[in-house]
Amino acid sequence: MLDPGHNGGNGSHPKEINRSVPAGRGETKPCNTTGTSTNAGYTEHAFNFDVANQVGKALSAKGIKVVYTRSDDSGVGPCVDRRAEIGNAANADAVVSIHADGSTSAGAHGFHVAYSSPPLNAAQGAPSTALARALRDGLRSDGFTTSTYIGSAGLSPRSDLAGLNLSTRPTVLVECGNMRNAAEAAQMSSAPGRAQYAAAIAAGIEAYLG
Repeated sequence: MLDPGHNGGNGSHPKEINRSVPAGRGETKPCNTTGTSTNAGYTEHAFNFDVANQVGKALSAKGIKVVYTRSDDSGVGPCVDRRAEIGNAANADAVVSIHADGSTSAGAHGFHVAYSSPPLNAAQGAPSTALARALRDGLRSDGFTTSTYIGSAGLSPRSDLAGLNLSTRPTVLVECGNMRNAAEAAQMSSAPGRAQYAAAIAAGIEAYLG
């Protein structure tokens, strides 16, 4: 399952996306958020949707069945708990949530792959960490650099992400880079750049499904 983060209509529906939903570990979170953007205004939700669809097409061409959490970039949500439910209901062999970051820290750049830690079920243990490593290796092999500001060696164990906490399938969240970094923003804003991200992510998923 591919989960393009956020959605294009979120910003115009604050009441809906701000309502509290379960986030796992006894916590709640807002249903969803608007995401970030480059300094020039290219939105994260558009980037996520384009890359996810390119990844899906590449995987489908290899005979891999792909489902998505959303089918357009003009709707609202779905909420983070619902996104986890979709992957669980599909009995997905791998769930990959695609995002981009918006750090304003000086010099912050690079990608990282988050996974639920400490794990809350078996799928969040070894299977999810193996998926995280496969995605990390796919991106790194295609020339992308690992994050300079989050995690270690491109991997980031997290206990606060609802989509990871609520999943019963192997699940990771890929932050492809920092949209506030000029070089990464330029790559994310370009069609060739997005195609490169998609190819690397697809290769990582294929390697994991092996």
